[in-house]
Order: sequence, then structure tokens, then C-alpha cells
Amino acid sequence: MSEELNKPEDSDQSLHDSVPVTGMYKDWFLDYASYVILERAVPAIEDGLKPVQRRILHAMKEMDDGRFNKVANIIGQSMQYHPHGDQSIGDAIVNLGQKELLIETQGNWGDVRTGDSAAAARYIEARLSKFALEVVFNPQTTNWQLSYDGRKREPVTLPVKFPLLLAQGVEGIAVGLSTKILPHNFIELIEGSIEILKGNKTNVLPDFMLGGLADFSEYNEGLRGGKVKVRARIEEQDSKVLIIKEIPYGITTDSLIDSILKANDKGKIKIKKVVDNTAKDVEIQIHLAPGVSPDVTIDALYAFTDCEISISPNACVIIEDKPVFLTVNQILEYNTKQTKNLLKQELEIRKAELMEKLLFSSLEKIFIENKIYRDIEECTTWEGVLQAIDAGLEPYKPDFYREITQDDLVRLTEIKIKRISKFDTFKADELMRRLQEELKEVNYNLKHLTEYSINYYTNLLEKYGKGKERKTEIRAFDTIQASVVAANNAKLYVNRTDGFVGMSLKKDEFVCDCSDLDDIIVIRKDGKMMVSRIQEKNFMGKDILHVGIYRKSDDRLTFNLIYLDGTSGRAMVKRFQPGGVTRDKEYDLTKGTKGSKALYLSANPNGEAEIITVYLTQGAKARVKVFDFDFATIEIKGRGAGGNILTKYPVRKIQLKMEGVSTLGGLDIYFDPIVGRLNTDQRGKLIGNFLGEDKILVCYKSGDYELTNFELTNRYEPTEVLLIEKFDPEKVVSAVYYDGGSKTFYVKRFLVETTTMNKKFNFISDHRSSYLKVVSTDKQPQVSVQIQKGKEIETVDYDLDMLIDVKGWKAIGNKLSTNTVKDLSLIEPKSKAKSTETEAKSDKSDDDLEVGSTIDLSPNKDDEEQLGLF
Repeated sequence: MSEELNKPEDSDQSLHDSVPVTGMYKDWFLDYASYVILERAVPAIEDGLKPVQRRILHAMKEMDDGRFNKVANIIGQSMQYHPHGDQSIGDAIVNLGQKELLIETQGNWGDVRTGDSAAAARYIEARLSKFALEVVFNPQTTNWQLSYDGRKREPVTLPVKFPLLLAQGVEGIAVGLSTKILPHNFIELIEGSIEILKGNKTNVLPDFMLGGLADFSEYNEGLRGGKVKVRARIEEQDSKVLIIKEIPYGITTDSLIDSILKANDKGKIKIKKVVDNTAKDVEIQIHLAPGVSPDVTIDALYAFTDCEISISPNACVIIEDKPVFLTVNQILEYNTKQTKNLLKQELEIRKAELMEKLLFSSLEKIFIENKIYRDIEECTTWEGVLQAIDAGLEPYKPDFYREITQDDLVRLTEIKIKRISKFDTFKADELMRRLQEELKEVNYNLKHLTEYSINYYTNLLEKYGKGKERKTEIRAFDTIQASVVAANNAKLYVNRTDGFVGMSLKKDEFVCDCSDLDDIIVIRKDGKMMVSRIQEKNFMGKDILHVGIYRKSDDRLTFNLIYLDGTSGRAMVKRFQPGGVTRDKEYDLTKGTKGSKALYLSANPNGEAEIITVYLTQGAKARVKVFDFDFATIEIKGRGAGGNILTKYPVRKIQLKMEGVSTLGGLDIYFDPIVGRLNTDQRGKLIGNFLGEDKILVCYKSGDYELTNFELTNRYEPTEVLLIEKFDPEKVVSAVYYDGGSKTFYVKRFLVETTTMNKKFNFISDHRSSYLKVVSTDKQPQVSVQIQKGKEIETVDYDLDMLIDVKGWKAIGNKLSTNTVKDLSLIEPKSKAKSTETEAKSDKSDDDLEVGSTIDLSPNKDDEEQLGLF
């Protein structure tokens, strides 16, 4: 030991070779990150598989004998290739099996809908599907590598002839990197590949096993930054019960029910109970609290629970040992070209095999027919035998596509005497003819590779496409404002004198029920207006005259205000709407001069204009000291307008004389057929102008009609609506429907006699195959009907009002025609006037300003109109 310490040169060398700890950490981290990215989390683009999935499929192919194998055995076989524990392999097998594409399962494999886990590996079984055996494996086109311990060989990637990555989807989290590729529809992927082979562009969209509704407007082809909104399919069983029949991707029935119960506990929705009846199909019943609107509750479920989720895709794959971000369409194009290349390789391999078979068949025929085998009888050495055979074949060598090798000669010597004695020239020629025909076909396919690839995909579609139709419905979703659909889970109180507003002031004045998402509007005696988020207790200024809920989209709420101008001493009058605001910012409703204050204020939810009585002071010089004023005589302007002069004399008091009526007119209501919602934004079809008790008539394909109000929260299934319009009880409904029992079209005309709101009434036959074909409320509706008479189809136009009289809504009606009706459609009446819709104003008023906008509050002299000389 002492001798070693006395060697300074060795010590210097040791220091020279040392590695800093920081450098070791850097290299180790990069090595670990690379390993996780390439070997654990991110799939290869060639086969769309992570290493563990690839090794499982390879192990199952080795074990495949057509029968099911215990998953425990499959795990053990896979561990020869995968250097990790049995738990990770077992989870990966279950995940593959639940996708129902590559693996056929037997036993309890869990349920992706409920989140139930699979049984233990020793109880469940699996085998490769016929689809997997056809498209995933081919040892002749597989690139091989040694397994982790060098004892076995495993595929680098599997030669998959199908866009497997997009069909199954994948999710993985690596070090500083993640991938999330959503599953796509089997049929649409094949059709997309065919379009790519034809030179056309394609755009594939995800499809989920659990169904549901999805909005892909922001999908961005699966790239980072994109977004997919997925909703549960919710239906109304009746006015008291909602049913969820399909759930969003990645959500289980248990987690969905938990989110609903949490939303109910927080007061966002109001329900009595949730019942899970899920068995073969998903069925979650939601029983509503009394008086709760089903339509509003559906919106609230989408806004506050997992009935609607947002998924962020991130298409990342491994290409040449590097992570690359691609669109799903680029991945599909890559996989399609790879499939075409693999098919070419298989054809070339088959061509080589056929040529070799033809070559040896020809050699065998020549060897036997020309009795070359007799030339070797006298040969005493092996070399002499081969030389004799080679000499006998010499005249025929120019006809072969390659040189005859020693291996070929050896094969000829291995032909048994029995085969030589029973050689049939006719059968040999027939075999060679079949080989030549197949070779000709292979050569043709190689020359027409694109056509061959299209036929390959078409064959896959025919063999495996049944039952793989799209399950997720593509929709455009409407934007749900959480504050509008939130249940009233709080109460609003105010202390007007001290200026406090909030939910915790239970000893003060009650204002209204509200939601904890609402905004509060306050107008004070000093003429200031402010909007703030609702809180437990919030100071908003002393001497509060008005407090209420502020709705940004409410363009009906109108304030009638009389205020004293501090500078001139005049009493000014104005009508205004709140408009867009910035929270917690004060807005002056007066001219802002010192001493200005509000004398009278009323809030009118529908633009009402009342009549007031104004009393002047006894010392006023005015001849008339008491007079009436009607707010309807002035226009509604912006909140920053100065207003009109009511009187220049001091005002003693102001009293309400008569309640007013609305001066705003009705609401123009539109129906958006894409999202199935009403709106006032001029989206879709104009239904009409609505006031007070006006109703909407809706007729559905099912043969039901329904009367509803014109609340913007109403929901209508757009694919089921045949007619939606403003209800007129004097209008006759004309309809043609198909009766499933008699398989005949009937026509009927009736008046809507029921008055019950939000209840569907069926006015056609109750056979399950019956459906409503056309419906109209025009005075003289016409239909164009294609009728089959013998072998000819004739088109006839009918006036429905001439075919049948108006009867009760429960009447069956008359047969449309005694002949077979092939098709029919409604004809637009010539007398029908073109609908005219009000154009949107190009200039934005104060009422259209959004939260955060600024408004000029400077007085406008043009607004000061003399109303009287009092």
C-alpha cells in the first residue's frame, strides 16, 4: 500500500482520467431520456407499436396454433424479449385486447366503459385475430435483431400492411416528451388509403369505441395545439328523467357519475338521484329535481361535469430513431406508401419463388424425360455423377433465366426412383402451366402496383369491415355559457346604506336567487354604475338604488333614469342599456359634474316605459308645479348620453303613475340547424318575431309534434327536425307519412288542438317502422311523387289540400296512392313570399361592447332635447 502511495505519476494519471459528477449526470440523463422515448413510450411509425406491444405480438405469433393460450403463458413467452416485469406486459396485453382488433379474447377482460379491470392473467385467454395474422406478420419482409440477452431474435418493426397506429390510437409519456394519437375509424382509414393511392387528398377524423358526440373543428389534424371536444349522448326520457347512453372517450361510467354528483353537491345542477343501469349497453338515468328544465340541465351537465371533455392530441412518432411530430394525414400517407412497398416486396419474393419452382420443374422434366439419370449409373465418383448430369443439361442451359449451379445438380440426384418411375409428363406440364400463369399474374401486379394495392385494401374492407362502422357522431357544438346554465345555488343580499353586496349578508335585504358564477350590477345614488363578480361580501359604494344580476348578452334590460345635473341644476331624463363593461370599473350615468345625483331610477327587463308624476318645489317659479311624463316619448340611447331636459326647476319628488309596456318590440328568433339551438344572432333560419306567450311548433321525423317556448336554452335534435316555426293555431298542418304496418304512404291534414307545452304528441301510426316523410303549414302544399306503374316510374304532383279534408290530429288519413310510391318530396309553393331578414347594423353601438371595452362618457349636447318649459 505504501509503495502505491509513493507513485506520483500514477496518481496524476488517475486524476487525468477522472470524470466530473455533473458530466456523469448529464450523460446518464440523456441516455435514460433517449431510452424511454425510443423503447418505452413512443410508437414507431412503421407498425404503430411500442416495443412491449411488438414483443407481445411476436411472442403470440410464435405460440400460434389456432387455439387460445393462457395470458399468463403469453406473458412468460414475451418476457424472453421484453426486459421488464410481468405486470407491464400483462397491462399491455389487456390494453391490446380491449381494442378488439389484433387479439381475440376469452374470459373477463374488463370493461373500458365502467373501468372494471380484467381478471388475473391465469384466468383469461387470447389468440391472434385473423386480421392480425393477415396484415401484421411476414417473416420474409421482417427486419430482425437480437433480443436483449442475445438468445433470441425479435423484429425491429413488424411489416404491418395497414395504418394500425391510427386505428388503435396510442398514448405515452416519456422524458420531456409525450404522444397522444386518437383512434380512428377502421373503414374510413382504408377508404382514406385508397384515396391516397388514387392521388387524392384525404382528411381522417377520430372515432371512439364508446360512441358519443365529437366536435373536430379545432382538431388541427392531430398536431400539438389542436383540440377535440367530446360529449356524452344525453336524451330526454321525459320531463323528469334524462338518460346518458354513450359516454366520452377516456371516461368511465363511475367517473362520470362522480362528476355529476360533485356538480350537484356544489349546486351547479339540481338533481334528485343518479341510477346506473349499465349492462350490455351504457344507461345512466338522471332524475331531475321538481321544476328543473331538462334542456338547461343538459347544458349544465356539459358545462360542469365530464359529460363534455376536451382532448388535446399530440401526434408524435419515431422515425429513424428520432421523435417526429406529424399530422394524422401525413401518418396515413406514410403507412399507405409503406403498405404499397411491402406488397411490392411480397410480390418480388413470390416472383423469385415461382421462377425457382419453374426452373427446377423444367430441370426435373429434362432429367427424367431425357433419361439423364441413366448416365450416372456407370459413374464411380460423386464428381463424375455431377459432371454427367451437367453434360446432359448442357443443350438446355440457354433457356434458363440463370446459370445452373451445383446445388441444382445435387437436388436432381435426390429425386427418388419411385418418383422417376411414376413421372407423368401431362401433370408436370399442367403444374408448369399453373406456375407460369401465376408468374404472369405476379408480373402484371408488379407493373400495376397501385391498382394491386387498391384491390388489397378493398379486400380488407370486404373481409373485416362489417361491424366497424363509425360510432362517434360528428357535430358542431354550441358554446355553453356556464353562468347562464348554472343552477341558482346561492342568494344575493344587499345593505343599500353601507354599500355592501354579497351572498353572506343574510341579515340584510334579500335581492334574488343567483349562481356563484354570476356578475352583479349596481347603480348608486351618485349616478355611478359598476359591475363586479359576485362574492361573499363586496363593497360597491354607499346609497345603492339598484342591484341585480348582470347578463352580458342581455339586450332587453333597460334603465329609466332621472338625474340632477350638478352644474346647471336641471333635471335630466334618459333611457339606456348597460352595454359591455369592465368589471369593477365605475361608469358615470350623469354628466359627471360635482353635485350630480340620481332622482329616479327603474330597471325594466323588457324595455318597459312607465308614466311618472313629477312634483316641483313650492318655491319653484314654474307655472305648473305638478306634471306627468311618459318615458315612451324618448329613445333608448347609450349609457354615456347626457339625456334630455326634463325640467330646469328644482324637483321635490317623483312618483310612479302607471306601469309601462315594452317599447322594444318582439325578438327575432333564429334556428341554427347545425347545432339545433335557438339564437338571436341571425344564425340559421328566421323562425319569427316573438312576444310574451308566443310558441314554437316543432315536427319530428318520428311523427311527433311539440309546442315549446322560445327560450334560447331550448335544445332540438337537428337531425330529427322536419319543421320548426312560430306556432299559429289557425294554420293547418299537412303531412305525408309512411305506415310501417301496411307499407303505404298516407296523407293527413289537421289543426294542432293540444296546448300542453314541452310534450311530444305522435300523429302518425305507432308501428316501429313508421316515419314522417314531409310536413308543411302552407295554405296549398304540394308534393312531387314518383309512382311505379308496371315497369315504368311516373312523376305526379299532388295538391295535398285537394286530397283530404282537415280532420283531427289523431286521424289516420288517406292513402296517398294505390300504386307503389318510390319517393316523394315537398314542392316550394310559387305564391310563397321570400323571407326577409333584418341586416345587422354595421356600426357597433355601446350595447354591443364586450367586457373590457371603454366608453366615452363625455356629455353630448345633441342629446339634450327640450321636453318642456317647466
